[in-house]
Amino acid sequence: MSALFSPFTLRTLTLKNRIIVSPMCQYSSENGMPTDWHLVHLGSRAVGGAAMVCVEATAVSAEGRISPGDSGIWSSAHAEAFKPITAFIKSQNAVPAIQLAHAGRKASTDVPWRGGGFLHTGEGGWQTLAPSPIPFRETDERPRELTREDIEEVTSQFVEATRRSVDAGFETVEIHMAHGYLLHEFLSPLSNHRTDQFGGNLEARAKFPLQVARAVRAAFPSELPVFVRISATDWVEGGWDLPQSIQFARWLKEEGIDLIDCSSGGLVPGAKIPIGPGYQVPFAAAIRKEADIATGAVGLITEPKQADQIVSKGEADIVFLARAMLRDPYWPIHAARELQVKVPYPPQYGRAWD
Repeated sequence: MSALFSPFTLRTLTLKNRIIVSPMCQYSSENGMPTDWHLVHLGSRAVGGAAMVCVEATAVSAEGRISPGDSGIWSSAHAEAFKPITAFIKSQNAVPAIQLAHAGRKASTDVPWRGGGFLHTGEGGWQTLAPSPIPFRETDERPRELTREDIEEVTSQFVEATRRSVDAGFETVEIHMAHGYLLHEFLSPLSNHRTDQFGGNLEARAKFPLQVARAVRAAFPSELPVFVRISATDWVEGGWDLPQSIQFARWLKEEGIDLIDCSSGGLVPGAKIPIGPGYQVPFAAAIRKEADIATGAVGLITEPKQADQIVSKGEADIVFLARAMLRDPYWPIHAARELQVKVPYPPQYGRAWD
């Protein structure tokens, strides 16, 4: 049996294999609502054999969207719109998951195929929020520094989004604390210059993200897992790094978080990232070992044997696939055949695989 196709249990949830469809923004929502695009995009990956299909970064508030085309779950109507999607994913013996997010100072941008530039308030954009009034790019509008009341409000928005996720049928939530978005902005000393209880040393900078993790964990069913995606390093001297990530992961484990999804970067433009096959896997391996918590590896994992070795060597418990899944929705079925593992597939497609 291939390690990649072995089951994996977190709390009472058992994944049929170790392959997760990573949350990938589609920029195709309408006022935060999922569309037919999402049903087909996410549903086809469930048909393709992944154990879990995770919805893109889904904003807990309208101002928390990265772009006007982002997914959202800030109302009961949004939750209702996700129900057909979660039902279909479950019908394919896959787990529906959702990534809850607030874009912070990286909000109010255009969609990538229109350049992805900052949308000023007169161009359909909105006021952004951040731990400190430091823009992501010098040409962006300055974000408004969050007050203590704002911090409590955003925490409540994450809680309400979690409850709506349950109503919508999601069986795992992932809190987005990576890629330079709001919670990552609090963690990194490059973006958090606060002098109150939420800024300064590591413990203070981690206070708000840990508050959100604690609140989301309490609001989600105790029998189901909660993930956290982090950027294990900013790839910039003096920024967030792996030793801080390991300590933060220990604290997250104490709060009841079940798995750390180990990505990197995104906090500042122009960081020099040594991109290559599996370049972020060492972060997952280090956090898994040093923090004694389950981890997921992500980033240029493209080949079945590569993914299988990551799991078999204990470098991570699961693998998150992104671009590989965009190129091939049936990557898990193709991987099983390459690794000589027999897996079930939709009977409607039987003539293609028998």
